[in-house]
Amino acid sequence: MKTVYDFTVKDMQGNSVNLSDYRGKVLLIVNTATGCGFTPHYEPLEAIYKEFREKGFEILDFPCNQFANQAPGTEDEIHDFCTLKFGTEFPQFAKIDVNGENADPLFAYLASEKPFVGFGKGLKNAALKKFADMNNKKYGDKTYIGWNFTKFLVDREGKIIARFEPTVDMKEVKGAVEAAL
Repeated sequence: MKTVYDFTVKDMQGNSVNLSDYRGKVLLIVNTATGCGFTPHYEPLEAIYKEFREKGFEILDFPCNQFANQAPGTEDEIHDFCTLKFGTEFPQFAKIDVNGENADPLFAYLASEKPFVGFGKGLKNAALKKFADMNNKKYGDKTYIGWNFTKFLVDREGKIIARFEPTVDMKEVKGAVEAAL
């Protein structure tokens, strides 16, 4: 059975990183953007990371510019923004595509294991759905991720146990991380 440990990704310098290096840890894998309305998620993400990293928790941050060009900078510019504005210390990887023909295989796998089921109820979520649908229609059946700051929780065996859309309250994400640990 396939797990996240079967994938190799690129770090910010373009070096290959085997996700098997994270074997035995609880992971939160996130596609991010520095110019998004959800960019403030970096703050609670960093707080969760600081609280739980000593217990075997890692956040893996993958910048993506596919959602309304909200991550236009280079890897270095994105990293500087995140560390200076939010004090992030968790690992940040090379900028990737999460949708379309060039979608990173890791994100295609994550989304196939935990497919998109909607942003939730309410006007704000309905508005995001309309905007996301317009943005994502160009990817057709290769639309794996609805928007920036989609989060996948992975257990210590490399299995995806939860998917959190960006509209999910970060307290819920924290509770799920804590339960997984």
